[in-house]
Amino acid sequence: MGLDTKRWERPRAERPGSVIGIVVADFHAELTGAMADSAERELIEAGVDEDDILRVHVPGAFEIPIVASRLAESGEVDAVLCFGLVLKGETDHDRHVAEGCVQGIMRASLESGVPIHFGVLTCATMEQARARALPSAHEEHEGAMIGDVTRADARREDKGREVARAAIETLLALDEVLELTK
Repeated sequence: MGLDTKRWERPRAERPGSVIGIVVADFHAELTGAMADSAERELIEAGVDEDDILRVHVPGAFEIPIVASRLAESGEVDAVLCFGLVLKGETDHDRHVAEGCVQGIMRASLESGVPIHFGVLTCATMEQARARALPSAHEEHEGAMIGDVTRADARREDKGREVARAAIETLLALDEVLELTK
């Protein structure tokens, strides 16, 4: 997916009453937690009640699909957001973990009929991960350093916020399909 430079200029989609599950990997918690926190802020701004956001932690990215699947199948959530980080290593291990995560999430979404959104970063370096994971555009400490990436640099991507927006927009699209097919 290319970078959509106009995404934050569009009006925020809102869907009050939604219940959203969030599955967040604890491996690289500084970044995965930042993405989940950013997603929660965006969901609340989109009208989702804080009590209707259910966060579940898993050890790493490979465990995300099973928990996302159970959340989706529970009938208690309208959508599930998944956050993790898989860094390129010296072996092919990262590729296998990422592929398993992608395929598991996609299968769970299609089988349950519940949108499950992919916020698992697959980066070559920690610097790339920071630039994608750390929120900045709506943070009050603009210009502060986070590792070796400034918040201003990180503004180009905020995957937590982006995934939350995609979830709300997908739910609205599914609502539209339901209306059209009545």
